[in-house]
Amino acid sequence: MSSRRSRSRQSTGTSRITDDQIADLVSKLQQLIPEIQSRRSDKVSASKVLQETCNYIRNLHREVDDLSDRLSELLESTDTDSAQAAIIRSLLM
Repeated sequence: MSSRRSRSRQSTGTSRITDDQIADLVSKLQQLIPEIQSRRSDKVSASKVLQETCNYIRNLHREVDDLSDRLSELLESTDTDSAQAAIIRSLLM
């Protein structure tokens, strides 16, 4: 970060995040993302960690959408008075 940007941030009262803090956060992300965990190499660039994190979050969103669609279909196909429907509704609440 340029010193000019650094000074302008400090003058506005915004606390500056250090390089060590960024490295720590990237390391924590690296431990959370399965795609990165499965790699043999410990050395992964911060940009790759962030890219894989974004991909992972996109995939999670897709999975949530798919599961939501499947649940909606299941609830529509289930008799509303059945024990199965009651169990599903109780789990959702």
